[in-house]
Amino acid sequence: MKVFITGGCKNGKSTFGEKIVKYLKQNDYPLYYLATMFPKDEEDFERIYRHRKNREEYGFETVEIPINIDECLKKCDARGVFLLDSVTALLENEMFKLDGSFDKYAYEKVIKDLVNLLKDVKSIVLVSDYIFSDAEIYESLTEKYRMGLGAIHKKIADLCDVVIEVSYGNLVIHKGQKEFKELYENLI
Repeated sequence: MKVFITGGCKNGKSTFGEKIVKYLKQNDYPLYYLATMFPKDEEDFERIYRHRKNREEYGFETVEIPINIDECLKKCDARGVFLLDSVTALLENEMFKLDGSFDKYAYEKVIKDLVNLLKDVKSIVLVSDYIFSDAEIYESLTEKYRMGLGAIHKKIADLCDVVIEVSYGNLVIHKGQKEFKELYENLI
């Protein structure tokens, strides 16, 4: 099963994704946590620590892969179950390079990489932030990022079996009602 979870920041998307991945685990195949964040400040390091602590009980193998996400399969068994957290950070890393350069077409690469990954794995949960509801007009780089993320969301929503929006702990199912019902009944 392929599940896409989106929603506002700090709304429980990662925690819910962890539960889904744990349910999807079958046989002795590993659980992989594809960590995409390049930590930039103390808050990022604290968030990473908190996420690692929260998922200790699940037995995840953490794979730090902030760019070139489809290359994770060089280190991982495609039969495993994957949690990619987050698509938002992945695009940021590909678009705003560590050397200070900017790639306005990075979203196209991220889409290609995610399509390759989704083609090769059976079970994955992708987590991403929903950053499209404010009416503010941002500077051009931010708008390019938002437009790129929107294109990525559209593509992975098309490819996933279930699309869930998490909003203040509430779940809105945009795709895969039947699949989600079975999934949810086994999570609670």
